[in-house]
Amino acid sequence: MNVIISKTKKELGYKAAENGTKLINEAIKKNGKANIIVATGASQFEMLSELIKMDIDWSKVTGFHLDEYIGLPMTHLASFRKYLKERFVDKININQFFYVNGDNEPIQECERLANVINQHPIDVAFVGIGENSHLAFNDPPADFETSAPYLVVELDADCKKQQMSEGWFKTINDVPQKAISMSIKQIMKSENIICSVPDSRKAWAVQKTVENNVTNQYPASILQNHKNTWLYLDKGSATNLH
Repeated sequence: MNVIISKTKKELGYKAAENGTKLINEAIKKNGKANIIVATGASQFEMLSELIKMDIDWSKVTGFHLDEYIGLPMTHLASFRKYLKERFVDKININQFFYVNGDNEPIQECERLANVINQHPIDVAFVGIGENSHLAFNDPPADFETSAPYLVVELDADCKKQQMSEGWFKTINDVPQKAISMSIKQIMKSENIICSVPDSRKAWAVQKTVENNVTNQYPASILQNHKNTWLYLDKGSATNLH
């Protein structure tokens, strides 16, 4: 795992987007196309705002959505489909983007997405880490074994608190109980992983990700086993590293 520490969130976002651009363009040069995974949440604001400015032929890129709440309409402030559409998809001429539709029957939606992503080997995954060390919505103890590309998960209390504290929901009771998430094994299949993690509130999770033994109690620690992972931090999120 390559750890890059920036002074500010803006610098973190630029460096992550710059490297992601290089990797996408390398895939396009090699294969004539590129497949990517895109995450959401406050940790991705700066990276995505920089990525859409980069010199990429988006008409040759296919994107996949990392996770989405079950039963939350796309019009809701916290909808990840809404987030990605407004902050990313509508701002570029991407070839195709496969959203996770949380309004569909969950098992059928997982199967639909699995059929598509199995035909699109991922070149670059843009992800973040939760305050509880979750990767996508794989809260601890995460399922490291399932080979299904997408699965239905139940959100734990710490995850719900984070979603509320970031301002996406008024109360913890408003946070949906379940979500559809890309699985750990599917994320780890990606050729390259760009992980952007700003803010001091993520310092504990970052330390567990980097310095702890790999365990499903700290799901993001699995990134230690991926040969092409770049972890982008700012001063706050890197506070606890030794």
